[in-house]
Amino acid sequence: MRIGIDARLVYYSRAGIGQYILRLVEALARADISNEQVFLLQSRKDRTRLNQHPNIHRVSLWTPSHHRLEQLTLRFEIGRLHLDLLHSPDFIPPFSRNCKSVITIHDLAFLLYPHFLTNEAARYYGQIDQAVRHTDHIIAVSESTRRDTINLLGVPENKITVIYEAANPIFREIDKELARRHVVETYGLDQPYILFVSTVEPRKNLPGLLQAYRKLRDDYRCAEKLVLAGGRGWLSEEVYATIDQLNLSDHVRILGRVPSEHLVHLYNAARMLVHPSFYEGFGLPPLEAMHCGTPVIVSNVSALPEVVGDAAILIDPHDIDGLTVAMWRVLTDEDLRATLIEKGRQRARKFSLERAAQQTLEVYRHVAG
Repeated sequence: MRIGIDARLVYYSRAGIGQYILRLVEALARADISNEQVFLLQSRKDRTRLNQHPNIHRVSLWTPSHHRLEQLTLRFEIGRLHLDLLHSPDFIPPFSRNCKSVITIHDLAFLLYPHFLTNEAARYYGQIDQAVRHTDHIIAVSESTRRDTINLLGVPENKITVIYEAANPIFREIDKELARRHVVETYGLDQPYILFVSTVEPRKNLPGLLQAYRKLRDDYRCAEKLVLAGGRGWLSEEVYATIDQLNLSDHVRILGRVPSEHLVHLYNAARMLVHPSFYEGFGLPPLEAMHCGTPVIVSNVSALPEVVGDAAILIDPHDIDGLTVAMWRVLTDEDLRATLIEKGRQRARKFSLERAAQQTLEVYRHVAG
């Protein structure tokens, strides 16, 4: 079977879906030596270690990811590749093509929270109704996303398979003192800190986190810094304005996008990870933090309870006081910290890249007949 995987987005972004694509292709290359895999890129300049796998071929396409003419031009570029199946991990496949189709739906935040999107993002992901009709099968990254796909788009249950994401193996527990030294030397963070990891965009609820952090400093005399690690996303201006309005400029460190090899140290050295999103289709940062032995606080909505189980503190993302108290408890209750760390270790082991790759291959075989 000749399988194409649309990885053009990786050229633009190594966060979120870009990470999903890279990890999936690497795992598929290890798990499957009988099929030919064609890694579809947007630029010849892009380089990854996937060149080392003999059953992986790299093909450069002209059509940029999310381009307005994508539906017109991509089908011609795909047509010449003689694929048996095309996997589109960024939701939207070519609607007209000469092969079978599988898409991955990561979340439907753009339907539930349309005010969180730019006009350009709304235009692209607004094609989701056509996408689910023109694909042969859908991979959802959580039961929550599967339910949303059924309820919001009317997709038959038998057209969707849930395959959980998994963390990059680089995220693991390391010596805490070594991690702290690395963080001091690399980022100058020489005092304890609370960590947030994700793209800075409205649904991540950073203004709510900032308000809770302000209360933590004022009401509980918390001395820990708040560290934000993640690239700047769409409609992020409110976050930076809130930092100024709450007089937090001296207490909040904005690191921007951080490479994985640095992020593993940041997780290990952090007092906790706080992930108070309004909505997540899966939620990799809590899973990465649990792999690193870091206590986790997450919202009690969408897929996040599904990911963390009983290994994290769950909070209402609209409850600023509740988030403040949860952070204070994790900072001061050593028994609670130890419990969260141990449960997190156990929970993180339930998610496997190898299992995800095998399940994805089963979907490919089913769709290709």
